[in-house]
Amino acid sequence: MKRALEFVWPIVGVAAVLVAFWLLAREFRGEAVRHDVIEALCAIPSGRYVAAALSTLVAYAALAWYDRIALIHLGVRHISWTFVSLCSFTTYALSHNIGASVFSGAMVRYRAYSTKGLDAAQVAILVTLCSFTFLLGTTLLGGLVLLLEPEQLLRLKGLLPQALTEEGAATVIGLLCVGSVFLYIIGTIKRFKPMQIGRFRLEYPRPEIAARQMIAAPMELLGAAGIIYFALPADGNPGFFAVLAVFLASFSAGLVSNAPGGLGVFELIFIKAMPAVAKSKVLAALLVFRLFYLLIPLAFALVVVLLFERRRLVEALRDRHDGTNGSPRSLAQD
Repeated sequence: MKRALEFVWPIVGVAAVLVAFWLLAREFRGEAVRHDVIEALCAIPSGRYVAAALSTLVAYAALAWYDRIALIHLGVRHISWTFVSLCSFTTYALSHNIGASVFSGAMVRYRAYSTKGLDAAQVAILVTLCSFTFLLGTTLLGGLVLLLEPEQLLRLKGLLPQALTEEGAATVIGLLCVGSVFLYIIGTIKRFKPMQIGRFRLEYPRPEIAARQMIAAPMELLGAAGIIYFALPADGNPGFFAVLAVFLASFSAGLVSNAPGGLGVFELIFIKAMPAVAKSKVLAALLVFRLFYLLIPLAFALVVVLLFERRRLVEALRDRHDGTNGSPRSLAQD
């Protein structure tokens, strides 16, 4: 069975690449970029494109740190930073574009980390902790934004029930978000009882692990939101806090929808939440985000997957050939 899987997994990997190519083609074919959007893209200064590119690097560096933090929690330290970074980069580039990020991310990670000795239970814990790190960062930053600038919730008026867009409600929600993060920190210090589901056991991480999560998660979200912030025009730009607040809401909604790249959901919330900025300029900024955060990483990820699966298939064929050649010798010896 294990030998058969050595041939199945490369087929799955190639199939994922083909699906990703289809998504790329649909992305460019499905969105008719109007002339005013093209003008808005051309109007973005080169310096702001550079800043958006650097923000992308910050975001993906933090995502690689997610995996590293989870591996440290598992007590796994023999895997190099290079391998972890490539695995994390490929995982998120594919899952952000394909959708169903927990499921697709688990498949890619298992395929990669199993070659380094991790079993299915360890990979499941790694995926869970990475997802929780993202949730932790979203909750923390969302709570801080609502406490510091509760009026930002008014931007979602018409998308949320009116009672939830009042400043008083924003303050309450902000306190609940920050308070839940504080309780998590207490749990890591006090080492609350772990969650046990069958063989799956999820323990509170050590305080030093939680401290890393508190840095890595906001770092990733700030970097991703920075791409859009720098791509928006300086004239009429609502400010980084506003962009961050809308980004947290729209990106989270896109993930929940499981649409590839949050397609449609992401744009709708951003356009509705920024009525003071010309629609064409908002769309241009979101196209820059999709290009830097989704499409360029996806293109690189496809190359990584193809090279990895090609190597694994060659190894499987070589092992099968060696095993076939070795069988007669074994029978002769018996």
